[in-house]
Amino acid sequence: QVQLVESGGGSVQAGGSLRLSCAASGRTFSSHTMGWFRQAPGKTREFVATIPWSGGTTYYADSVKGRFTISRDNAKNTAYLQMNSLNPEDTAVYYCAAASLRRVLSYYTAKNDRGYDYWGQGTQVTVSS
Repeated sequence: QVQLVESGGGSVQAGGSLRLSCAASGRTFSSHTMGWFRQAPGKTREFVATIPWSGGTTYYADSVKGRFTISRDNAKNTAYLQMNSLNPEDTAVYYCAAASLRRVLSYYTAKNDRGYDYWGQGTQVTVSS
């Protein structure tokens, strides 16, 4: 069982930056593919970024590519989402997610919330114009 706690959300003006953190419990963090998703009011949850446990390629949604960077620090049991050049369309609740232990996700599964078994409670990001 993995418990995830997000932090770092807040309010920022357009063009600003935020770094989200996702702290994981337990000793198996380094063996879980991690993902970030977001849900804006009135919209379904959507994929943002993913980073595999196995050292493979990271993937991003087209809407955030070049502006957001996902990373992980296995020594700290923490995943990060660095968000730059924020715009009002990035306003949403951001969720951290972890896939099951040592599960290798395909390109398509990694971008689908069904690929993940553990979820944090979410952190609000609000970008004003």
